[in-house]
Amino acid sequence: MVAADGRLSLSGHNLNTTYAELLARNGLSTLVVEADYDPVPEAEGPKAIFSFAAVFAEVRVDPDLGLVRLNRFVGAYDAGRIINPKTARSQAIGGIIWGVGQALLEQSETDPVTGRFLNRNYSGYLVPTNADIPELDVLFVGDFDQEASPLGAKGLGELTAVSVAPAIANAVYHATGKRLRDLPITVEKLL
Repeated sequence: MVAADGRLSLSGHNLNTTYAELLARNGLSTLVVEADYDPVPEAEGPKAIFSFAAVFAEVRVDPDLGLVRLNRFVGAYDAGRIINPKTARSQAIGGIIWGVGQALLEQSETDPVTGRFLNRNYSGYLVPTNADIPELDVLFVGDFDQEASPLGAKGLGELTAVSVAPAIANAVYHATGKRLRDLPITVEKLL
């Protein structure tokens, strides 16, 4: 059974109906359903039902100043069935921006004497702004995954952020020949 676009369809058969038709046929004005879903933990399941991503970064690096600018970023995500494309795209864009901050700007510094954070608020802590973020392309390549959940959806969440910094670090390596393994990628580390 596939639920999409306000219709229910039976896979492999030419049977489909709208929700309104289904309710009217059964003499109902509303329908309430309660159900339980008790999935097998992913690591113990019969198949891999994890979400996957492939991300690509293009950077410009000023050879004299060591400044890194993100020129373009593309993220392709397989998170099963995307139930709400607008919020999923927003989630992906937010995760990419979070990853850009991690890769190029954000750094929690501590006082070596007291062990306290030096940046106690955002007045001295760098986070990405609109000027730091280029055009972002987000693609969803997955499809309904019957093994993942009854809705065919998988998690998207932090998947969109975790691979951004490595992609940017690889792009910086290709541009400069310097392999940096410590974030954020700063001028001091490049020169």
